Amino acid sequence: MKIAIGSDHGGFELKEKILSLAIGLGHEVQDMGCYSLCSVDYPMQAYKVANAVASGQYDRGILICGTGIGMSITANRVPFVRAALCHDIFTARMSREHNDSNILCIGGRVTGPGLAEEIVKTWLKTTFKGGRHKRRVCMIDQNGKKGSGQE
Repeated sequence: MKIAIGSDHGGFELKEKILSLAIGLGHEVQDMGCYSLCSVDYPMQAYKVANAVASGQYDRGILICGTGIGMSITANRVPFVRAALCHDIFTARMSREHNDSNILCIGGRVTGPGLAEEIVKTWLKTTFKGGRHKRRVCMIDQNGKKGSGQE
């Protein structure tokens, strides 16, 4: 799977761990910044990742900031992005099964690295259930103009 990953300074350290994890799991991962602990504006990375996923260049994205809230709000401004802010394994799984989330948002200052790794593993391996959920996802994606195509 092709994954775009990005963070701001508040999520940088966790991003580095998640980047290594995803590569270790055999995914093709593109780091879209930031590249240090120096302060940056999170919308820059959020838009880079969200646009790359929405365009189909990447299958999924992962965004990490201090709380995950800013990344989630920003990414969801991009059409065809379904960014889910997850703080536990259950919501990560449900965001994929029921909502076909294509971007995972995590708070680097509120989610420990061990839990974050389990959230990412669950999110990456969980498939979309389709069925009645597909109809709802199509409603989100501008009245069904684009969906996951998975049943």
